[in-house]
Amino acid sequence: MKNLSLAVIGGLAALVAVGLAVSWQPRIAPIDPPDPDSFSVESIARGRQLAALGDCAVCHTREGGTPLTGGRAMVTPFGTLYTSNLTPDRETGLGVWSFEAFKRAMREGVSREGDYLYPAFPYTAFTRVDDEDLRDLYAYLMSRPAVEADTPDDRLPFPYDQRQIMAGWNFLFFDKGPFQPQPQRDAAWNRGAYLVEGLGHCSACHSPRNALGAERTGKHRFAGATVDGWQVPPLNGDSKPAVPWTQATLYDYLRNGYSRYHGAAAGPMAPVATGLTQQPDADLQAMARYLATFLPEQVGDFSPEKRAVELEQRTYGTLQPVSGSGGRIFNGACMVCHHDGDSPKLNGVRPSLAVSNNLYAAAPDNLLRVILDGIGHPARPELGYMPAFRNSLNNEQIIALARYLREDFAGLPAWPDLEFKVAKLR
Repeated sequence: MKNLSLAVIGGLAALVAVGLAVSWQPRIAPIDPPDPDSFSVESIARGRQLAALGDCAVCHTREGGTPLTGGRAMVTPFGTLYTSNLTPDRETGLGVWSFEAFKRAMREGVSREGDYLYPAFPYTAFTRVDDEDLRDLYAYLMSRPAVEADTPDDRLPFPYDQRQIMAGWNFLFFDKGPFQPQPQRDAAWNRGAYLVEGLGHCSACHSPRNALGAERTGKHRFAGATVDGWQVPPLNGDSKPAVPWTQATLYDYLRNGYSRYHGAAAGPMAPVATGLTQQPDADLQAMARYLATFLPEQVGDFSPEKRAVELEQRTYGTLQPVSGSGGRIFNGACMVCHHDGDSPKLNGVRPSLAVSNNLYAAAPDNLLRVILDGIGHPARPELGYMPAFRNSLNNEQIIALARYLREDFAGLPAWPDLEFKVAKLR
């Protein structure tokens, strides 16, 4: 028995040794920070656009910090990670990273030092980016002002703090390699797929994840998820808004951060939408073309405008004089902006509550968050701002308002868990 135990221990030790040997990644030698003048103006400009598409500054900027200096906390089910400094600072940033080191991090999820990166950095999507775009993105980052900014230590319990385990995770879930066009599809569709699946990394938020933090595939792809406490809507057949999405309305939303048939980008989507507004029109058209292939096909002569008008006539057109606390709160706090269109238009857009995606959602989270915290940073300034009511409405008033909006505008029963949700989000 003793010999058998020793044999088992020896076998496990051998497996661990083999695993470590196989998963070992070499360190790439440091370089002197490249002269920003070594990059062309055109390459830097393209890189700036690509960085906006990839939301680099969104994740790699701490609250109130200098853009791209990192330090933002990324809270995951496995612990808290902190984003790194992407400026070309020699000591704390990318200053000594060669293009090859940068390319390996983006394509393989391995740092210059040979450490495995965690997929909170979406290298699982960035692996699809081609060399030309990677070079332009590198040029942009290395031409930024160098800022010394240390990255806080990650707070991960054992064994998640052991980066070598990512070799096994990658073996199970990481499909490495640049985007491969589908020859049966046209150029616009393939361009959209390249942008959505690569730097856009749309599925990182719009797909649920399994117990090990990997995106679920198959029927769960683009099936929606929860990010930073917000409900991220599905982009596939599970999408059930009041007015179905179309390629045209997807493009409008990507272009403007707002759709007359769905509402304005808020929560984690708001800064993403800001980055999208900086993209070429043809690219946004291509992204909408690709994403539309996941949506249910609309039959007949479906018209988003016709559907929206029908809903508005059933709601705004049939609203009775307000009664009850929810109606009175709406009349005093909301009607001035969300009126039926007959009143003077104030600054910004006038989102129609009759078609608001938030009112038709299975959970009230997004609606409650918008009521509590407003929309202080819209994708475009001309969309206007929504004030926060966190400090002017108490829990009972917010519950009454949410019930009124759900029942009178969506024509659906009030959410059953409003008391718990409001107290939790408050």
